Amino acid sequence: MMSANGLSTRIQQFLDPHALAHTPSPFHRLGQQMQDILGDGGILKEVVQPGEGPPVPRDSSVSIHFSGFLEYSDRPFETTSHLKYPRMMKLGRDVTLCGLELGILTMRKGEFSRFLFLPEYAYGAMGCPPLIPPVATVLYEVQVLDFLDSAEVDEFFAMSPEEQNTAPLSMLLNVVDTERSFGNRCFNHSRFEDAKDRYKQAVTLLGNRKAEDEEEKRSIVAGQLPIYLNLSLTQLRLDRPLKALEYGHKALKIDPNNTKALFRCGQAYLELFDFEKAQDYLTMAQANKPFDVDINNLLRKLAIHYKDSLDKEKELCSKMFADFVKK
Repeated sequence: MMSANGLSTRIQQFLDPHALAHTPSPFHRLGQQMQDILGDGGILKEVVQPGEGPPVPRDSSVSIHFSGFLEYSDRPFETTSHLKYPRMMKLGRDVTLCGLELGILTMRKGEFSRFLFLPEYAYGAMGCPPLIPPVATVLYEVQVLDFLDSAEVDEFFAMSPEEQNTAPLSMLLNVVDTERSFGNRCFNHSRFEDAKDRYKQAVTLLGNRKAEDEEEKRSIVAGQLPIYLNLSLTQLRLDRPLKALEYGHKALKIDPNNTKALFRCGQAYLELFDFEKAQDYLTMAQANKPFDVDINNLLRKLAIHYKDSLDKEKELCSKMFADFVKK
C-alpha cells in the first residue's frame, strides 16, 4: 500500500517526519537515521529494542525471527513470523545471507533491530529471481530469541573417535552440556523428536568415553543421570512408555532413590496400565517428597483409573456369571 507521497506506509512509520519533506528514496531516508556498522555504508543498523548480555558469538547457533522487505513494499519476501518457535540456525551454514550474518553478530539476546543491506551484502548484482530484482537494497527486521555458542561442539565433532576419547574430559562435558541445552530448547518448543535426538547424542558421547580413573568415571555417570531423566520424559511426550521406562530404570541404576526417576517410572507404568507397579514407584517418590503436587495428583489419577478398572472387571465377571447361570 502506497501513500500519496509515494512512500510505503511501512517505511514511512520509521522515518523522522521532518525528513519526509525531502525527495530521496525511502531506504535512503531511512538509512540516514541508522548506524553504519562496517564503515563502508554496506550494512546500516537501527536498534529498536535493546537486548542484554554479550553479543552473538561467531560460531553460534541462533534462534531468530526475521522478515525481509524490498523498497516500496509492505509485504515481506521472506519471513519467519508464522513460526511460533523458529529452528536454531548455524551461522555460516544455515544463515547464508552475508549481511544478515554480520548483522546478527552485532546483536544481543532479546534485541530487535532493523538493517539495510546494500546489494553486495544481500543478493548481489543478479538478485534472486523472481522475488529479488537485480542490484536490490533490502530491509531486514531481526529479533534474536536465543543463541548457543557451539564452536566447541563443532571442533569436537571434527575430531576422529580416537581424538575424541583422548580430548580433555572438561571439553567432552561442555559439548554434552551444549547438546543437552539444544535438546531442552527443542523440548520447550514441543519438538520432541529433535529433543530426543539431541539427548541421545549427548548420552552416546558419554557412553563412548573410556574413563581413565574412578574420578573420571564418576563425572561421566553424573553427566548421564540428568540426560536419562530428560530422555524418559521425552519418550513419555512421544507416547512411548516402554522407552520411557527403559531410561527411567537406567537413571535408577545410577541413583536408586532419585525422585524424578521414580516418578517417571510411575508415569510409564500408569500409561502401560500396570497399576500395581505404578503405585509402588509413585509411593516411593511420594515418600521422598510428600507434598509434591505432581506426584500427589498422579496418585489421585492412578486411584481413579484403578477403581475404573476394578469396576469394569466386576461388570465383566457379573455378565459372565449371569450367562453361566442361564446356560
